[in-house]
Amino acid sequence: MSADGPPLEGLRVLAVEQYGAGPWGSLYLADLGAEVIKIENPRDGGDVSRKVGPHFFAPGDSQFFHTFNRNKKSIALDLKHPDGAAVFRDLAASADAVLDNLRGDVPERIGLTYAQLKAANPRLVCAHLSAYGREGSRAAWPGYDFLMQAEAGYLTLTGEPGAPPAKFGLSMVDLTAGLTCALGLLAAVLKAQATGRGRDLDTSLYDVALHHLNYPAVWYLNAGAVTGRQPRSAHPSVVPSQLYTTRDGWIFVMCNKEKFWRVLATELGHAEWCDDPRFADFAARLENRDVLQHLIDAAFAAQTTAAWLERLSGRVPVAPVRDVGEALDDAFLRERAGLAEYSRADGPGVRMVANPLRSPGVTLPMHAAPALGEHTDALLEALGYAAARIAELRERGAIG
Repeated sequence: MSADGPPLEGLRVLAVEQYGAGPWGSLYLADLGAEVIKIENPRDGGDVSRKVGPHFFAPGDSQFFHTFNRNKKSIALDLKHPDGAAVFRDLAASADAVLDNLRGDVPERIGLTYAQLKAANPRLVCAHLSAYGREGSRAAWPGYDFLMQAEAGYLTLTGEPGAPPAKFGLSMVDLTAGLTCALGLLAAVLKAQATGRGRDLDTSLYDVALHHLNYPAVWYLNAGAVTGRQPRSAHPSVVPSQLYTTRDGWIFVMCNKEKFWRVLATELGHAEWCDDPRFADFAARLENRDVLQHLIDAAFAAQTTAAWLERLSGRVPVAPVRDVGEALDDAFLRERAGLAEYSRADGPGVRMVANPLRSPGVTLPMHAAPALGEHTDALLEALGYAAARIAELRERGAIG
């Protein structure tokens, strides 16, 4: 391990994971240099996301799967097979942590809790990410991102008033829950390194979804206010902070400080708005939001979105409304080195959005997702398993 290597170099994590939330959390660890060993059941064809379309590099080589599993290793291991469970315990003895994103009642059933693994490794951290938690009336319930968005109120906060309930365009609960789990895992590993004792650590999609209600939750719990949808994706209390129409489209403006409002009004050719009592401060502008929207729309209609961006960018917080393709083709993204190609042993590399964490002078791993069981033999050999024993385990169906 080098002092100037990736920040998580030397950390070994066993990931009993599939689909989105868990793999996204362990992806952050892998991108930062941790050795993430993905445990995949060969009887089931591995992680179900290997089969998720609609886009594949080749049959069974899902682009969706690559999104969540770059920089990881894969071992084909059946945890429900007695010999497979024994192999897992041997792996756990060499690991710092186990991360799983299974239904809440499953980890204990297949031997993934700290109580079940501490004999093999008392310093092991067992991080569990489930739909509704490992305890309580919903522990055995399956659950997914969009369900959490519905139940946690997100669908009544997204979209236009009067329209049908609308979810996020991205699986934000999955993504943030995975990142939450990874953060908790790292915190628990730090504690284990100091004390020599590991632990269980739990989070759930449901808990994370509710936690992200953030200030609307505080407003309801302390003021009884139920926040709803605002026209034009407007901020519930800050004005102007929403979409406005230009000559040829849309522009998002966020004057979340008074100084930005004064610059915007002046650049729109209406410096007098700064002295208008209807628009004098945040409270006044909120009370007169509808009037101000019409006035700002009319001013923006004088020029195109591109012209306004050239005039306002860097002085007032503004942004264009782009589709996914336009966002990924943007020159600033290239300036930020925001896209990268992840190498494969065979075939062309996989182009993806790079990890947003940067460490100047440090080269982070850049490997595409592994094939199912690609590292099985190498990992077992490193544990001291002889070739004959590996062949026997494969013959018995414990490994793939």
